[in-house]
Amino acid sequence: MPTITHRHQLKLKVAKALLKKMEEALNLNLSYIFGDKPRIEVAKTSFGNLIIVNGRAIAIKLDEETIPTLIFSQAISKLPKVIVDMGAIPHICNGADVMAPGIVRVEGEFGEGAITLIVDERYGKPLAIGRALMDSDRLRMIKRGRVVKNIHYVGDKIWRLIKEISR
Repeated sequence: MPTITHRHQLKLKVAKALLKKMEEALNLNLSYIFGDKPRIEVAKTSFGNLIIVNGRAIAIKLDEETIPTLIFSQAISKLPKVIVDMGAIPHICNGADVMAPGIVRVEGEFGEGAITLIVDERYGKPLAIGRALMDSDRLRMIKRGRVVKNIHYVGDKIWRLIKEISR
């Protein structure tokens, strides 16, 4: 089980700067979602920094990149989607990358390296956040190979830590 090594609240000036940077990265108006004076905490873990706003773990900072968590519905609803068949679900939820034969369709336009949301075909439930290994046009045409690198998925260490914090 991953653990938090250090957790602290940010001062308002630092918090606003972080929110502004995240707004640009996620293309969202976070001030509208969380208000003018949100309570922002950073929880340092062995795999990255978890960003907690008003008690919700909304993003994880891995190296220099900020990625929304699967529970931050306002952010993930704006991501381009890769819809996978039901047979791909157990593999993706065990950390496997998305393979071309498992893709049913792609919604949205994106370039190589873009952050995408992986959802199941039946219910449209978010399964994972991934990084596209090619642009959306090529991804729609390809029939074999890895197409999306799995970054954060249901049941991973980030997911378990968020559930632990939410209790």
